[in-house]
Amino acid sequence: MQCPLLYRFRVIDRLPERPSEAATRGTLVHAVLERLFDNPAVERTAGRATALVPAQWDRLLESKPELSELFAEDAGGERLSRWLSEAAGLVERWFSLEDPTRLEPAERELFVETELESGLRLRGVIDRIDVAPTGEVRIVDYKTGKAPRPEYAEGALFQMKFYALVIWRLKGVVPRRLQLVYLGSGDILTYDPVVADLERVERKLLALWDAIRLATETGEWRPRPTKLCGWCDHQSVCPEFGGTPPVYPLTVRPAEPGQDVQGRMDPVRAEAGRPVALEGP
Repeated sequence: MQCPLLYRFRVIDRLPERPSEAATRGTLVHAVLERLFDNPAVERTAGRATALVPAQWDRLLESKPELSELFAEDAGGERLSRWLSEAAGLVERWFSLEDPTRLEPAERELFVETELESGLRLRGVIDRIDVAPTGEVRIVDYKTGKAPRPEYAEGALFQMKFYALVIWRLKGVVPRRLQLVYLGSGDILTYDPVVADLERVERKLLALWDAIRLATETGEWRPRPTKLCGWCDHQSVCPEFGGTPPVYPLTVRPAEPGQDVQGRMDPVRAEAGRPVALEGP
């Protein structure tokens, strides 16, 4: 949805991307908030949480040694120390938004997967699921950036509606609330979905997958320039920056007359032997 050509570079060509401090900080903060709930409720304090930051960074480095490249030129360790302090600050801000002593998540970092009637498989990882004594479900996602302006809120909620659709198809229950916790700005964005919302998301995903499938077959992946292009790792192979994409590694089938490669199309139908899946962020 952000850029079809970027999707190709990541999913089909699988071009390497440099780790970023911002994304890695988000991973670290998520790990700390997940592990905090291993402690009894009375021990879920801001001090205990921020104390987890260095140890979780060590665990992250152990699982992904390539992250050490982020601070390879930081001989004195000042930049790393500042970066860890920023992560600790985001963790501490969370305590002004939620009270973990009153929360007992039903699930944390939950991998979910379901298959729609069309054969399209949906999967993702949900940060936290809370279940009330009455059975009502709340899906919670942590964001280490700032909350979007109101006119961009719908885009931010699409990920949450994706998760709600998966839970609905898996459990037959429409989540009572979707909650985005923005640690960067100290805001909480909530939305209470209804069945019609989730049906619209399902139709959108089916059309999106059909566009992906057709672009895969024809090799027509168009760049979609935005302000985010300035942070893209693939400028050297992007036509918008004078680059040439790698040779397309898949067999190309010309589009039939009247087909819009990037447009909305009829719902996709799974084909034998083809992987059919969309993953939530």
